[in-house]
Amino acid sequence: MSFSTVDAEGPLRLVVAGAGGMGRAWMHTIEADPDAELVGIADLFPAATEAAAADLGRDLPTGTDAVELARRTGAHALVNATIPEAHHPVTIAALAAGLPVLGEKPVAATVAEGLALAAAAERTGLLFMVSQSRRYNRGLFQAKARLAALGRVGIVAVDFFKAPRFGGFRDEMDSPLLLDMAIHQFDMARFLLDADPVAVVCEEYNPPWSWYAGNAAATATFEMEGGARFTFNGSWCSPGFETSWNGAWRVSAEHGTAVWDGEGDATADPDSGAAAEDPGDGIAGSLREFTAALRTGREPMGRVHANVMSLAMVEAAVQSAASGTRVAVDDVLARSYDAAVAAERDADLLAVMKSWTSVRDALSQKEAQ
Repeated sequence: MSFSTVDAEGPLRLVVAGAGGMGRAWMHTIEADPDAELVGIADLFPAATEAAAADLGRDLPTGTDAVELARRTGAHALVNATIPEAHHPVTIAALAAGLPVLGEKPVAATVAEGLALAAAAERTGLLFMVSQSRRYNRGLFQAKARLAALGRVGIVAVDFFKAPRFGGFRDEMDSPLLLDMAIHQFDMARFLLDADPVAVVCEEYNPPWSWYAGNAAATATFEMEGGARFTFNGSWCSPGFETSWNGAWRVSAEHGTAVWDGEGDATADPDSGAAAEDPGDGIAGSLREFTAALRTGREPMGRVHANVMSLAMVEAAVQSAASGTRVAVDDVLARSYDAAVAAERDADLLAVMKSWTSVRDALSQKEAQ
């Protein structure tokens, strides 16, 4: 499915919505990219926008309404770095106003809201891309390139063991690891396998020394399309010999194994030495791909239709842990679809969702096109 491109000379003009820590990271990244220009900062709290502009050392236009600010500044697109609960309303408003959107993960607070955003992108013909920033890593691309020579992949496993003391909302969340972090590894597994999830069995728990109120450790095993299994084994309260933030990966295939420590180069046994492209690093790579997509119409990673499946993995894992049962991802998609249709008040978006023969087909077809 094609989307509208931007035909403009000079850098793409961007407004950032959300002036918190992540928003500021995006602002500095935009400032460092020659093909992008930061033209405004929006946040519900004026003091936050003023502080962010001061941090950049620039006198930038600011406002509490991102769409109004984009119109005022002649922005070509919006970067949505608001909190997850605001992803849906901010992105809906931007797309309705004719603005392509690059959004922080997760796509939305729920899969149901993510489906509504997919419908909005279809309806408007505009690009909505979600920044799964940990896909943009040379080592991950190396691992995928090495796997091409190893035949059918049967097992993907990642260990993730960190001990961050964030303070604030994460310390009080019910499922901090699954809800706030695991989506990165879930999404990376989809990338390595070129496959979507079928079902999951998950257990989450909290070690006795944990400083989190909710469960900060989990083990999840996903059945993926084609029969491969992906296992996530992680903890956010495990000091000592910590893994990288990307995790430590092992992929077992028909003719060999690839490993990656999440930081350096990936290796394989046997190793083909296959070359891998450099996707850029983190959100800088996301921004580069977003601006290139808007210039050329080339399909980017993380387009909303593809990315909803990564959030569906999170919801399925949380539901499996709560119920103690195997959860089919199609059941999560079906319940989310019913919730999205029941909540939608825009007749055009409702018509788009009702035109889908199945949620999985709608999402996968849009990714392939």
